[in-house]
Amino acid sequence: MSCVFCAIVRGESKAHVVLDDEVCLAFLDKTPLFPGHVLVVPRAHVVTLAELPPAEVGPLFARVQMLSLAVPAAVAAEGCFVAMNNVVSQSVPHLHVHVVPRTKGDGLKGFFWPRKKYASDEAMAEVAAKIRASIA
Repeated sequence: MSCVFCAIVRGESKAHVVLDDEVCLAFLDKTPLFPGHVLVVPRAHVVTLAELPPAEVGPLFARVQMLSLAVPAAVAAEGCFVAMNNVVSQSVPHLHVHVVPRTKGDGLKGFFWPRKKYASDEAMAEVAAKIRASIA
Protein backbone atom coordinates (compact mmCIF):
# COMPACT_ATOMS: atom_id res chain seq x y z
CA MET A 1 0.00 0.00 0.00
CA SER A 2 1.32 3.43 -0.90
CA CYS A 3 -0.29 6.15 1.21
CA VAL A 4 1.49 9.48 1.58
CA PHE A 5 -0.08 10.11 4.99
CA CYS A 6 0.88 6.65 6.26
CA ALA A 7 4.45 7.38 5.14
CA ILE A 8 4.36 10.62 7.15
CA VAL A 9 2.94 8.77 10.20
CA ARG A 10 5.76 6.18 9.93
CA GLY A 11 8.36 8.94 9.63
CA GLU A 12 9.34 7.91 6.10
CA SER A 13 8.22 11.21 4.54
CA LYS A 14 8.94 14.68 5.83
CA ALA A 15 6.24 16.85 7.37
CA HIS A 16 6.09 19.81 9.73
CA VAL A 17 4.47 18.04 12.67
CA VAL A 18 2.52 20.03 15.24
CA LEU A 19 1.07 17.14 17.26
CA ASP A 20 2.20 13.53 17.53
CA ASP A 21 0.61 11.13 20.01
CA GLU A 22 -0.87 7.63 20.22
CA VAL A 23 -4.11 8.77 18.52
CA CYS A 24 -3.06 10.93 15.62
CA LEU A 25 -0.47 12.95 13.80
CA ALA A 26 -1.16 16.57 12.90
CA PHE A 27 1.02 18.46 10.46
CA LEU A 28 1.01 21.50 8.21
CA ASP A 29 -0.64 21.17 4.82
CA LYS A 30 2.01 21.65 2.11
CA THR A 31 -0.39 23.77 0.05
CA PRO A 32 -2.37 25.61 2.70
CA LEU A 33 -5.33 27.88 2.30
CA PHE A 34 -3.57 30.09 4.85
CA PRO A 35 -0.39 29.65 6.92
CA GLY A 36 -1.23 27.40 9.85
CA HIS A 37 -3.56 25.11 7.86
CA VAL A 38 -3.20 21.78 9.66
CA LEU A 39 -4.18 18.23 8.68
CA VAL A 40 -5.08 15.85 11.50
CA VAL A 41 -4.82 12.15 10.55
CA PRO A 42 -5.46 9.01 12.58
CA ARG A 43 -2.33 6.88 12.94
CA ALA A 44 -4.10 3.85 11.44
CA HIS A 45 -4.93 3.86 7.75
CA VAL A 46 -8.64 4.39 7.16
CA VAL A 47 -10.06 6.18 4.15
CA THR A 48 -13.29 7.65 5.49
CA LEU A 49 -14.84 8.62 8.79
CA ALA A 50 -17.23 5.67 8.48
CA GLU A 51 -14.23 3.30 8.61
CA LEU A 52 -12.81 4.79 11.81
CA PRO A 53 -13.71 2.53 14.75
CA PRO A 54 -16.32 4.28 16.94
CA ALA A 55 -14.03 4.18 19.99
CA GLU A 56 -11.44 6.22 18.05
CA VAL A 57 -13.78 9.00 16.87
CA GLY A 58 -13.91 10.84 20.21
CA PRO A 59 -10.16 10.80 20.84
CA LEU A 60 -9.45 12.00 17.27
CA PHE A 61 -11.93 14.85 17.53
CA ALA A 62 -10.64 15.82 20.97
CA ARG A 63 -7.33 16.55 19.19
CA VAL A 64 -9.14 18.41 16.41
CA GLN A 65 -10.93 20.49 19.07
CA MET A 66 -7.61 21.29 20.78
CA LEU A 67 -6.08 22.34 17.46
CA SER A 68 -9.14 24.48 16.66
CA LEU A 69 -8.00 26.64 19.59
CA ALA A 70 -4.25 26.34 19.10
CA VAL A 71 -4.06 27.13 15.38
CA PRO A 72 -5.85 30.52 15.48
CA ALA A 73 -3.91 31.50 18.61
CA ALA A 74 -0.61 30.61 16.94
CA VAL A 75 -1.18 32.61 13.77
CA ALA A 76 -3.26 35.48 15.21
CA ALA A 77 -6.43 34.44 13.37
CA GLU A 78 -9.96 35.21 14.56
CA GLY A 79 -11.17 31.63 14.30
CA CYS A 80 -10.92 28.56 12.12
CA PHE A 81 -12.71 26.35 9.64
CA VAL A 82 -12.80 22.63 10.40
CA ALA A 83 -13.61 20.30 7.50
CA MET A 84 -13.30 16.77 6.20
CA ASN A 85 -13.99 15.25 2.81
CA ASN A 86 -15.05 11.63 2.48
CA VAL A 87 -14.09 10.23 -0.92
CA VAL A 88 -15.34 13.16 -3.08
CA SER A 89 -12.68 15.89 -3.12
CA GLN A 90 -10.49 13.78 -0.84
CA SER A 91 -7.09 14.30 -2.46
CA VAL A 92 -5.38 11.69 -0.26
CA PRO A 93 -7.32 8.50 0.48
CA HIS A 94 -6.55 8.56 4.21
CA LEU A 95 -8.97 10.17 6.65
CA HIS A 96 -7.85 13.70 7.45
CA VAL A 97 -9.43 16.69 9.11
CA HIS A 98 -8.52 20.20 7.98
CA VAL A 99 -8.11 22.90 10.63
CA VAL A 100 -7.81 26.17 8.72
CA PRO A 101 -7.22 29.52 10.42
CA ARG A 102 -9.69 32.20 9.37
CA THR A 103 -9.87 35.97 9.66
CA LYS A 104 -12.81 38.12 8.65
CA GLY A 105 -12.24 39.41 5.13
CA ASP A 106 -9.63 36.73 4.30
CA GLY A 107 -11.20 36.26 0.86
CA LEU A 108 -12.32 32.67 1.33
CA LYS A 109 -15.68 32.25 -0.36
CA GLY A 110 -17.61 29.09 -1.10
CA PHE A 111 -15.55 26.03 -1.82
CA PHE A 112 -13.19 27.43 -4.47
CA TRP A 113 -10.18 28.17 -2.37
CA PRO A 114 -6.87 29.29 -3.80
CA ARG A 115 -3.96 27.51 -2.20
CA LYS A 116 -0.48 28.93 -1.86
CA LYS A 117 2.77 27.26 -0.92
CA TYR A 118 4.83 28.50 1.99
CA ALA A 119 7.61 30.90 1.02
CA SER A 120 10.21 28.43 2.28
CA ASP A 121 10.74 25.37 4.41
CA GLU A 122 11.94 27.71 7.15
CA ALA A 123 8.67 29.67 7.05
CA MET A 124 6.78 26.40 7.30
CA ALA A 125 8.91 25.29 10.26
CA GLU A 126 8.26 28.61 12.02
CA VAL A 127 4.48 28.25 11.73
CA ALA A 128 4.66 24.62 12.90
CA ALA A 129 6.69 25.69 15.95
CA LYS A 130 4.14 28.37 16.82
CA ILE A 131 1.29 25.86 16.72
CA ARG A 132 3.23 23.34 18.83
CA ALA A 133 3.87 26.10 21.39
CA SER A 134 0.22 27.13 21.51
CA ILE A 135 -0.96 23.55 22.18
CA ALA A 136 0.71 23.65 25.59
